[in-house]
Amino acid sequence: MPDYVETNFDERSGFVPCATPWGRWWQTVAEVHVEVTIPEGTRSKFIQVTVKPSHMKVVVLDKVIIEGSLFAVVRTDETIWTIEDKKILHIAMTKADACTKETVWGGLLKDEYLADPWTLHEMRKKLDLERFQIENPGFDFSGAQLKKGYDSPKGSEIEEWEKKQKEKLEAAADQ
Repeated sequence: MPDYVETNFDERSGFVPCATPWGRWWQTVAEVHVEVTIPEGTRSKFIQVTVKPSHMKVVVLDKVIIEGSLFAVVRTDETIWTIEDKKILHIAMTKADACTKETVWGGLLKDEYLADPWTLHEMRKKLDLERFQIENPGFDFSGAQLKKGYDSPKGSEIEEWEKKQKEKLEAAADQ
């Protein structure tokens, strides 16, 4: 796969977002996007975005919104952030291994903001279509359905995810 290919695939076919308490995140073959809902009219001088190869921290109006180890490594020199519509902080990070591996992030951070099994399943399908688009630039796969046998999320994956969610709720209740 080339170092970076811009296909605008997500713009044509949509993307599979993972909802979070602060907004949402989603991914393409090469990038991970984060949208944080911020108070309308917040100016950039009140926002701090720090992205290291395997760590990220987002502070808005002196409140830490996101902090932790990223699910995988990113290229920090290719990370950008913008404020959109005066109420959304959009962060775009380039996956460090996008050219060498077929990486699907299971979450934004290693232990937080994980995609539920159904969302992760849809993300995998969408990324496969995007890979086909990159490999076959003359075709439009944005509305394609793959005949590849995508299994539904396995019962064990669902149970594991539900267990983690229960543990998080219990930990939050103890605080």
